[in-house]
Amino acid sequence: MTKVQANTASQYKAFKEIATRWMDNDMYGHINNVVYYSWFDTAVNAYLIEQGALHPLHSDFIGLVIETHCNYFAPLSFPETVKLGIRVAAMGRTSVRYEIGVFSASSDRCVAQGHFVHVYVDALERRPIELPSHLKKALQPLLMIE
Repeated sequence: MTKVQANTASQYKAFKEIATRWMDNDMYGHINNVVYYSWFDTAVNAYLIEQGALHPLHSDFIGLVIETHCNYFAPLSFPETVKLGIRVAAMGRTSVRYEIGVFSASSDRCVAQGHFVHVYVDALERRPIELPSHLKKALQPLLMIE
């Protein structure tokens, strides 16, 4: 198995800061793994809302998570503000693969990094739809260039 290397901040296209909370720490004294997935969702959806690409209560489409993964490199704990880097690794006809890096205030290397895949669906029928043009336009700056 190949060891995953921690990315640097320069490998991400947009950033969102999030303050840790007292309740994020687990009994081992570090941020619990489930919190990272919440940060992923928060960072991506905040970006989409800020770009005017998503209005959670009024959009006629929503993104459903169908896959998620995270690698952890170093622990975090409350109190700390973390920075989440966001990029788009792939954009298909109905889905987007978002990649997120988590950074502590003291490091340019990810303390954790992961991804999730959204399939975009009609908000009422929950059937896949083609990515709306305004969503694709908002995601374009996040696309990784290979």
